[in-house]
Amino acid sequence: MSNDTQGTWLTQEAFDRLTAELEQLTGPARIEIASRIEAAREEGDLKENGGYHAAKDEQGKIEARIRSLTELLKHATVTEAEFDGTVEPGTVVTATIAGDPSTFLVGNREIVAEGSDLTVYSPVSPVGAAIVGLRAGDSTTYTAPNGKEIAVEVTKVERYEP
Repeated sequence: MSNDTQGTWLTQEAFDRLTAELEQLTGPARIEIASRIEAAREEGDLKENGGYHAAKDEQGKIEARIRSLTELLKHATVTEAEFDGTVEPGTVVTATIAGDPSTFLVGNREIVAEGSDLTVYSPVSPVGAAIVGLRAGDSTTYTAPNGKEIAVEVTKVERYEP
């Protein structure tokens, strides 16, 4: 498992939302997909049965999501983010990255509810790791995956409010 799932900070709202999704996937969604697979099997020849193959693909996606959520929730830390003005998981940061202004959340993408356009950087990503612990007005650089040094200036740090 990646470091991103170990010790992941989540808001109570995100934890509750993800727990409800896991319960839905392990209950009603599994029953529904099993019924679809069984109905498709009864149609006969599985080699050319598009409904069967589509249902099996969907079942694989559901099982992968169940594994992902189970691991994430098992290692989650659910607390109000401690906020002392420094960049930490659970903070929204406005920064100038390579000359371009950007606003993003430091944390896990699962924190942000569906439909939000807020970009999320993991605290273990190159930019996340470089700015964790910084305050508004601080500058640093980080090495991008392509080897290029990129300048970052933190201009604002706020507590994330879902």
